[in-house]
Amino acid sequence: MSRTVSSWILSSARNSIVLQGKGRLYSICIPNRNKIKWNLVFSKTRLCPAGSCSLDNTFSLKKAFRHTSTEEEQFSFQLSPSQINDILRASELSYKILDLNSKNTNSVLRFESNQLASNTPIEDRRSAATCLQTRGMLFGVFDGHAGSACAQAVSERLLHYIAVSLMSRQTLEEIELAVECMKPVLPILQWHKHPSDIEYREVTSQYFENLRVYWQHLLDLDAEPGFSLEEAMVCAFKRLDSDISLEVQAPQENELMRNIALQVAFSGATACVAHIDGVHLHVANTGDCRAILGVHEEDGTWSTLPLTRDHNAFDEFEIRRLKKEHPRSEEKTLFVNDRLLGILMPSRAFGDVQLKWSKELQHSVLENTCDVEALNIYQYVPPNYHTPPYLTAEPEVTYHKLRGKDKFLVIASDGLWEMLSNEKVVKLVAGHLTELNMQKPQLAFEKPVNLGYMHSLLLQRKNRGIASVDRNIATHLIRHAIGSNEYGEMDQEKLAAMLTLPEDLARMYRDDITVTVVYFNSETIDNYYRNN
Repeated sequence: MSRTVSSWILSSARNSIVLQGKGRLYSICIPNRNKIKWNLVFSKTRLCPAGSCSLDNTFSLKKAFRHTSTEEEQFSFQLSPSQINDILRASELSYKILDLNSKNTNSVLRFESNQLASNTPIEDRRSAATCLQTRGMLFGVFDGHAGSACAQAVSERLLHYIAVSLMSRQTLEEIELAVECMKPVLPILQWHKHPSDIEYREVTSQYFENLRVYWQHLLDLDAEPGFSLEEAMVCAFKRLDSDISLEVQAPQENELMRNIALQVAFSGATACVAHIDGVHLHVANTGDCRAILGVHEEDGTWSTLPLTRDHNAFDEFEIRRLKKEHPRSEEKTLFVNDRLLGILMPSRAFGDVQLKWSKELQHSVLENTCDVEALNIYQYVPPNYHTPPYLTAEPEVTYHKLRGKDKFLVIASDGLWEMLSNEKVVKLVAGHLTELNMQKPQLAFEKPVNLGYMHSLLLQRKNRGIASVDRNIATHLIRHAIGSNEYGEMDQEKLAAMLTLPEDLARMYRDDITVTVVYFNSETIDNYYRNN
């Protein structure tokens, strides 16, 4: 990105038309893959009324290098390489799977994750956990819109709902008995979190109580719950979305808890969750996050296996589904300007009760809310709103039996896929793997080992350029997503400019990006087929 282009970015932002909405700013343009596309985006959301909490500060990225407004007189796109790395690596998370004998018998070898904010605070969320009462691991990416509240709640709760759905009746009875007797409850999940990941601690008890109501419902079934994994994921998604809707309708004396419930229900989130148990991979997707597999073919080439479909106006199946669910008189108004009812890009999502409730119910819930504008809840009923619900959180579940040539899984929010194609992502991950393998230091020491020999090894390692490589593959993908030029080459000036874009401009050029890459243990997978 040259200085001319940097100046154009700044001047175009200062001259662009910005519409003031109720608690939101809607900008008229964002670029898609380096081309400007007119669209509706950008919201600043506070999780609770001014003075009642300070969660925004927790979500915010370091602002040492980021401008707050395009109106600043001293405006610079310059960053040093170390400053760029500090920003890109601030939210890195890496986790290697080991058993008690330090020998990995899990089909998951390790996972690496990262995220980069465009919105302030970031509206994306991520989750990773090991199921303790059943088998398998869970990985999720959640893309919020109209604020971060819904994505935050779903990232905390959905994996618990899935885990409970998979439990046997005996395990559920043991947990229920422990709660009744006020004894310690068996842990359901072992979370793998970044230190900056936060929780809605104020509503943890309420979330647990509603989870308990769900497992009580499962116990009330006449027979053993016995869900298949696909049924469990579908049931968990739908039940959590139903609970989000019911919680905001229930009387609530605690003002903070009511405000959080309101913001969760009236914002929204798409979700993509993978469950991996041995060679069995299930991916549940609602919305436009995406999951793909990187496959290393026998001839040495790499191929891409998509595991999800983007649920939006560009998907013929979604268009047909919605047309079946609504009268023929609404066929031309279901999607306007490639958005559901002219408002929402994804056609499936959690929350967003404005597109699920009747007008009367929306009015009834909001009329007793003290300050809707302070909560950044946008009261708007779209035209042609006749037969709700228009939106669902029901996921589409894909099953894949892992093979030895399946090397990694990439789950990411649409902020990554707007910048990089499926094939480019697999190529970058595969190239990164090859580069790291080539740069591994030799472990065969000459004998006797002396300081001079060790110094020589260190120099060789330094000369291979290990320090210049992102050790975290998610960081590597984000770096290329926002820093690659039109030829696919890394442009340091563009990268620095993209990272210093001020809050009132960043969302016009890039979305929040969250990436989780799961590496598979090929040896464990091969052993499964040898033994079976």
